[in-house]
Amino acid sequence: MSATASIETTTSTSHVLDNPAWAALTGPHAHFAERVGRAARYPVDVAGFHAITDNDDPRAWADLAALVGPGGSAAVRGVSETPDGWEIVRSGQGVQLVDTGLRAEPDPEAVLLGAEDVPEILDLVARTEPGPYLPRTVELGTYLGIRHEGRLVALAGERLHPPGWTEISAVCTDPDHRGRGLATRLVRAVAAGIRERGDHPFLHAAAGNTNAIRLYESIGFTLRARTVFSLVRRTGRTAAADPRESAADPEETA
Repeated sequence: MSATASIETTTSTSHVLDNPAWAALTGPHAHFAERVGRAARYPVDVAGFHAITDNDDPRAWADLAALVGPGGSAAVRGVSETPDGWEIVRSGQGVQLVDTGLRAEPDPEAVLLGAEDVPEILDLVARTEPGPYLPRTVELGTYLGIRHEGRLVALAGERLHPPGWTEISAVCTDPDHRGRGLATRLVRAVAAGIRERGDHPFLHAAAGNTNAIRLYESIGFTLRARTVFSLVRRTGRTAAADPRESAADPEETA
């Protein structure tokens, strides 16, 4: 997605992928979480995702307001109307796809990327725009790359990690090296590692990115859900949540 931040929300969570950022931040990625009651987020240099428990719950929006502060903004999933004290700045359509038949396999040319590779990663991301990538995003999971004559030319890795699932993200290839199947090879390689630890791969894409969606579907991903991502901004006071309820049991909303 092209937004600088993203929040996953849902009104009825019947599956962890209905609210993957919340499931990640209260599960495998809890060590990253900055949390106020029913709202949580990653550190600003790790990922732009925020999450709330329920976009129809005023208490969750009040906690989000406390988390982002006056004038703060974030991109929310599934919100077409905002509660009092918030406004929609812009919105866009997105899709979520899950692995239903991907041939996952290691790639002999794929190299593991780490903190020392971040400058090269950021340069490749800036030139290809697969979505937000921040200085510490590499800490979220395994990132693999392919080099040509020592230069990083293709990338894919892991981002959100709700229980039992791992999102494949930052899939990109240098324009001079497209048409060689490098992105597909890296998606398969990242998926192989995800499956090896017992998780299932999934991913997100902008609904308008039809070329990427067709590619993902052709290699074994299936559309699971469509949603809207809206960048919202806090404009004023929001209804305060009952502090006794917010503080009573932080785990009740996990």
